[in-house]
Amino acid sequence: MIPLAAGLLALGLAGCGEKAAGPKASVPAPARAGGDWVPGWPMTRGGGGLTGRVAGPAPRMPSVEWTFANGSPVTSEAAVGEGLIVFGDGDGSINAVETAGRKRRWQVKTGDTVEAAPAIIGGKVFAGSNDGVFRALDARTGEVAWSMEGGEKFPTGAVLTERNGEPVLLVNGYDGIARCLRPADGKEIWRRETGDYVNGSPVLLDGGWTAFGGCDAKLHILRVADGTAGESLKSDAQIIRTMAAWDDTLYGVNYANQLFAAARDGERPVWIYEAEDTQFLTSPAADEKLVYAGCRDKCLHAVDRLTGKPVWKFRTGGRVSGAPLVFDDAVVFGSADGRLYAVAKEDGAEIWKLELGGKIELPPAFAGGRLIVGGGEGTLFVVRGGGTP
Repeated sequence: MIPLAAGLLALGLAGCGEKAAGPKASVPAPARAGGDWVPGWPMTRGGGGLTGRVAGPAPRMPSVEWTFANGSPVTSEAAVGEGLIVFGDGDGSINAVETAGRKRRWQVKTGDTVEAAPAIIGGKVFAGSNDGVFRALDARTGEVAWSMEGGEKFPTGAVLTERNGEPVLLVNGYDGIARCLRPADGKEIWRRETGDYVNGSPVLLDGGWTAFGGCDAKLHILRVADGTAGESLKSDAQIIRTMAAWDDTLYGVNYANQLFAAARDGERPVWIYEAEDTQFLTSPAADEKLVYAGCRDKCLHAVDRLTGKPVWKFRTGGRVSGAPLVFDDAVVFGSADGRLYAVAKEDGAEIWKLELGGKIELPPAFAGGRLIVGGGEGTLFVVRGGGTP
């Protein structure tokens, strides 16, 4: 996670096919483990480098602290902030549940499924919907502060950063347009059209750059200040998920069953790791040594971050389609077999598994020492550890 400047804090799974002056990123600062629910989990994958990295040990002896019955399948990664857990669902609602009261504070109906992870900053909730509208909502009431209509759905989460010392919101749409918006009123600062579908959130890089992949099989590198394009790197196939960044290297997955690394100033991938006759389903997660990605083969794969050589893989009872969280000592992720898993980073040995039921196919969030993840049966799970390593 790339730290947000004080000005920001004062502010306030799609596929390729049918339509239906920047931050320092070279040493990503992970999300903080433990403590209360503040600062929470303000945006997708913890923000910034979108690595899912959390500073601190993974919870031990986990149990379900509480649940919230939503009544409709949870379809997005959760965001946590302002005393709320905010998530999207299959009925097209953006939902806010109180962390203290454990009850719904508000619900905003949209015109289609909400699969984009919300962002919570400075009293506002920012969320896209498959109805083609991106909304800014008052975190207290759910009232619409402003909205912006796109040419297609908004399937991925927005990212907050800075431009010339001012906070900006980076938003990608399935209409192939990357946008830079002013969070206060939604005013468009710049846009960049790619000409094809975009399935991933924008990741932040050193030197004021942002990057994302698309269905044109390209890695687009843009300057945050004005949206001008830098390098446009080629992948062997359509890039189907949000990318992660560490040390100015990008990590992504594509439809050629590849997990790959690409340098920002290169022309081709630095390395490629191929899953044998199966497809990667998750956005990559990364830490100082390894890159992790879930697969249709029911495994979480771990490869060396510098070479792409396989280190280990851990098999579950169902496909792994939700991006993992990476703690200091463990990787935590869900599976379609209905379980949440923690495995050791060095060798993939199982540390614990927790039966939740249904399919757990979304990325977990982490805030206040708790894991928060939605299930396909409509339940939001809040999991808390009962011990330390």
